[in-house]
Amino acid sequence: QVQLVESGGGLVQPGGSLTLSCAASGSSFVVDAAMYWYRQAPGKLRELVATISSSGSTNYADAVKGRFTISRDNAKKTVYLQMNSLKPEDTAVYYCNTIRGSANYWGQGTQVTVSS
Repeated sequence: QVQLVESGGGLVQPGGSLTLSCAASGSSFVVDAAMYWYRQAPGKLRELVATISSSGSTNYADAVKGRFTISRDNAKKTVYLQMNSLKPEDTAVYYCNTIRGSANYWGQGTQVTVSS
């Protein structure tokens, strides 16, 4: 089993910054597993925001490229999403995700609201 717990969401003004954290645990968790951040806005499908591979290479959705940075601390089993220059359209519930074998693991999500 893998448990993922997100934190760091909140209300921020446009142009502001937030850093999300995803703490992983569980007997099935592999410390250098690929990790993903998704988000889901009201009435929209869940979308992939950022990926970090086992080697540390990263990929981003076009909508967040240049503004968001995904990183990891394997010693702490934690993945981060640094979000800068936030826009109202970044408002969503943000989820951490990893895959182990055929199992897909999700956290409970953390709400990010960008509003003045």
